[in-house]
Amino acid sequence: MQNRLTIKDIARLSGVGKSTVSRVLNNEENVRPETRERVLQVIEEHNFSPSKSARAMRGFSDKVIAIVVSRLDSPSENQAVRAMLPLFYQQGYDAIVLESQFSVERVKEHLQVLKQRNIDGVILFGFTGLTAKMLLPWRDKLVMMAREMPGLSSVCYDDAGAVQLLMKTLLDRQINEIGFIGVSPRDTTTGLKRTRAYEECCQQHGLAAHIALGELTWQSGYDLLPQLLKHDIRAVVCASDTIALGAQKYLQKQQISGVMVCSIGNLPLLHFLFPESFSVELGYGAAGDAAARQLLAQLDGSADLQQTIIRGKLAL
Repeated sequence: MQNRLTIKDIARLSGVGKSTVSRVLNNEENVRPETRERVLQVIEEHNFSPSKSARAMRGFSDKVIAIVVSRLDSPSENQAVRAMLPLFYQQGYDAIVLESQFSVERVKEHLQVLKQRNIDGVILFGFTGLTAKMLLPWRDKLVMMAREMPGLSSVCYDDAGAVQLLMKTLLDRQINEIGFIGVSPRDTTTGLKRTRAYEECCQQHGLAAHIALGELTWQSGYDLLPQLLKHDIRAVVCASDTIALGAQKYLQKQQISGVMVCSIGNLPLLHFLFPESFSVELGYGAAGDAAARQLLAQLDGSADLQQTIIRGKLAL
């Protein structure tokens, strides 16, 4: 029988009251850390999860999907989430949104709470540092966004293809002196993959590679562009639109013309402030749609695990 223990049993084994167990299950804050740890240990040892009826009595829907974003203020992730929600609602699922802030420990905490609440499925926006060990227990009811991981379904963007598309566009315009502003290779996608793609394009076409790496911020774009201008570049490829905003601001403030800025993301603000910029749209909405459909298919048993790549397109 799936739930041999009741909340009353968990309370007895933990040496606490039923209300305390309920507060732990609901992740409420007014529980002493040592008490919470004791209750969670008993729950883990006995593989306890609340029944559907218990969830309903606590105000939960029978069908719930959790979406764990890296940042609540991320425009790209928000576009993907907006594409997911109608599909979940159409199938009778409620959705809750959590934030990881790029913290592995926070993801672990979220997954522990979601397990206790018997959540039906999870969309997780991945980042460097997450491991298969912590995620494989969720393999049949999880889809990861923006990162590939063996044994899990994922929906990823074509990072290398986006850089290649920008480089081709510049080369077609007879622009050969091209710099690159990126982020640390510790970041697998925005950092490592996009920087490597730029290096490979330069090597393929016999171009000198000029690279400056920093943070995924507009300030980094502003601070790093002067390093590249020393090489008399005529264009700069930025690993993200946020970086491009900083680079464009520097050019504007210094009244420098003749340097084209292009980037990845297609952020409306960048094109509003600097309409001469151009970007690659990675397909955030399409990725969200694909991830939601994949998860729903896994939950109803109509699809196996799958890795999907969303191709970008140029937005001039």
